[in-house]
Amino acid sequence: MTATPTARISVKMDEQPFLQYSISWFRVLTRDKSDTLLLLTACAMVLLPHFGHLPWWTSVTCAGLLAWRGWITLSGQRLPPIWLLLPLALLTMAGVYADHRTLLGRDAGVAMLVLLLTFKLLEMRARRDLFVVLLLSFFLLLTTFFYSQSVLTALMMIVTLVLILTVQLSFQYTGIVPPLRQRLRLGGLILALAVPLTLVLFLVFPRIQGPLWGLPGDAHGGRSGLSDSMAPGNISELALSDDIAFRIKFLDPPPAPANRYWRGAVLGDFDGRTWTQTRVSTLAGEARSALASLPGAAIRQQITMEPNGQRWLFALEAPRAAPTLEDMSVRITGDHQIRTSRPIGERVRYDVISHIASALPDHATPSVLQQALRLPENFNPRTLTFAATLRSQWRDDTALVNAALDFFRHEHFIYTLEPPLLGKDSVDDFLFSSRAGFCEHYASAFVVLMRAAGIPARVVTGYQGGEINSVDGMMTVRQSDAHAWSEVWLPPRGWVRIDPTAAAAPGRIETQLNNLLPRSMFGGLINLNPGQGDWWSKLSSAATIVRANWEALNNGWNQWALNYTPDRQRSFLAALGFEQFDWRALIALMSAIAAVAVGTVTLPLLLARSRANPLDKLYSALCARMAGRGIEREKHEGPSSYRRRLCATDSPLPPATKLAVERFMNLYEALRYGADCGPDNIPPAPLMAKLKLLLSQCR
Repeated sequence: MTATPTARISVKMDEQPFLQYSISWFRVLTRDKSDTLLLLTACAMVLLPHFGHLPWWTSVTCAGLLAWRGWITLSGQRLPPIWLLLPLALLTMAGVYADHRTLLGRDAGVAMLVLLLTFKLLEMRARRDLFVVLLLSFFLLLTTFFYSQSVLTALMMIVTLVLILTVQLSFQYTGIVPPLRQRLRLGGLILALAVPLTLVLFLVFPRIQGPLWGLPGDAHGGRSGLSDSMAPGNISELALSDDIAFRIKFLDPPPAPANRYWRGAVLGDFDGRTWTQTRVSTLAGEARSALASLPGAAIRQQITMEPNGQRWLFALEAPRAAPTLEDMSVRITGDHQIRTSRPIGERVRYDVISHIASALPDHATPSVLQQALRLPENFNPRTLTFAATLRSQWRDDTALVNAALDFFRHEHFIYTLEPPLLGKDSVDDFLFSSRAGFCEHYASAFVVLMRAAGIPARVVTGYQGGEINSVDGMMTVRQSDAHAWSEVWLPPRGWVRIDPTAAAAPGRIETQLNNLLPRSMFGGLINLNPGQGDWWSKLSSAATIVRANWEALNNGWNQWALNYTPDRQRSFLAALGFEQFDWRALIALMSAIAAVAVGTVTLPLLLARSRANPLDKLYSALCARMAGRGIEREKHEGPSSYRRRLCATDSPLPPATKLAVERFMNLYEALRYGADCGPDNIPPAPLMAKLKLLLSQCR
């Protein structure tokens, strides 16, 4: 019977039923089928993390191809011909180009590799193709870190790597193969042997500026967070996101929840619907000195900010000075933003000092104040009329601001994530019709109202709030804490923070948004925050504890592994006594430590290898004894062949010796090559004693 293409992926492999696997569903499969299914499992583990960011059709295609390959393996069918696979492959490549408009870059390149791997599984016709699949799996495994570098991702990659090594080992065996559990253990051991050298390279190898994973041109796409513009609905889209925006370690007592305003972008241009940034200028020296002399205690913060693709850093209002970053310049602008020279495409950590202040002393120029009064023409006539009415009643700017806040307090405004759609005159619709919106609606309407009344005003976006982790003491600010508020110019105080959301929904400022808005799934059919029942309280408390511990673990991973920057490497080497070093000294140090690490791993292995197995010692003694009788074992001769020659009818050995030799060799082979005995296993003492007794009879 001719072999199917499935059987031809391995060379010189036993076709007998393979009964040694420890997993029951492998026991009914032939050797080739079980090894191929193990390979498909490893490839599925490699592909699984990519399904979350690939186009849906790519994920469906890959899943279908894997299922097709599995069916071929189980049914023993032939692999599809090349004339069928080639058009399908070209069609999917065209789909990748249609989605990304390129075949280069991170997303398009990963999609190509994913499809190539699955198609290659259907084209394995020689042993060489098998190793192409394995090497492609190793490379594709590395690309997972383009998208996530969390602890969970690292653990999953370690498990997948062990499985790939196990597959590689499985295809190397000939004859009897160890159980799957033993091969998995050996794959894990191989990976563990690489750990010391990996640590040396991680700690000592010269670090590059910026993350390796951010090098592809499209690696910064898809960042979530605040943008440099604001329109109705922008911030509310982030409200249900638990993604972390940044974490803070306070070196001084943290402020009260109502004072946790994290300043981001300042928006001053309005086109009737969308707020955008105005042209900013560097902070004047006089204003800088005013910031340095703000009243109140200074609060020192160490902030670890997640990548967001924007050009600003966040800090408590108001930052005293711009922080320092290693590979980019940072400055404070005239409207008190902390701006960077390039977008934040990687996790950054910086130190900043802030003073809690609701007013920012400033020396705004007439042009800045004039910009803060501009409104688009032919928009929101009812708001303009209402502002004129307020101005006629209140000549003092502070009194007018308070009157506007009273309007938000007493006119039954609703704080909601699902406001009705607004028309062309969005501010009119919000103030006088719907009266339902999120923070961006309140901030936008208040600034338009102030400008219409002749008071310079602007919108500030950032975050408000933060939750302190009870495990590590770090404060976590999430995307759900995204917020927008207003600033008005009130001399002589300067720019004064006014939060109209706090007037309409005070609970938003005093507590986390998660506690203010009900969370639901499936259109409200399942309420995730019922607020009643002891069982739910216990479950929520347990979930909170688990989440706090997990985020503390992730933060430690971020600080000590992902944030191992060139500056931290220099500090580490300085702690070892290398205050001044160049690249030659660094290479010498790295080589010396690597040699120690490699020696620490390999020396025990060499010593263990030099110790002969007791079984082999007895077998060598028998061979020496038979050589003395004139029947020397040939170098190519195995135990079975040697036994047959010793016990042959024409052998010069006496019958009693032949019988003893045959019994010795049968027991030796059973102990040495049995399914339950590996190369280094030592049999029980009674069996060793019996083998020694048989050896003594071989005279």
